[in-house]
Amino acid sequence: MKKIILIYLFLLPFSGFAQKINDNVRVEEVLDTLNYLKTFEVNKSKYIGKPFSVLLADMKKIQPKTVWPQHGRYKTSIVGNRFKFADMDFSFDNTIILSVKWSESIPYENFKYYTNRNGFYFTQEERTYLGSKIVKDIMVYR
Repeated sequence: MKKIILIYLFLLPFSGFAQKINDNVRVEEVLDTLNYLKTFEVNKSKYIGKPFSVLLADMKKIQPKTVWPQHGRYKTSIVGNRFKFADMDFSFDNTIILSVKWSESIPYENFKYYTNRNGFYFTQEERTYLGSKIVKDIMVYR
């Protein structure tokens, strides 16, 4: 019994150290993602007035995992989309968001098809559909 307690007391500090390392890595990953995406916001003049596919092609390190509509004054149109870079399970809790406003609104009925089919995941279908939309503004925030 003493051996078990000694082993437990010996390993206890290391488990906390390992958790600390994992928390720090997670924070660094979030900051790296935020800093990486902020470069696109800083250089937004390169993407405004061009198809969204140009921005997606330049995103070499990370791609959106989910896409969420931003409705206009009425829910019949979408004026932009919010792209999140976390898995669906984590996309509701303080995630990094790339908000893209479109130069022309999208009828919600057109986008609703993809939302219902793919459940907000950013698949090749959404990439193709939104890739031709013209970017009006870009904003990155957390």
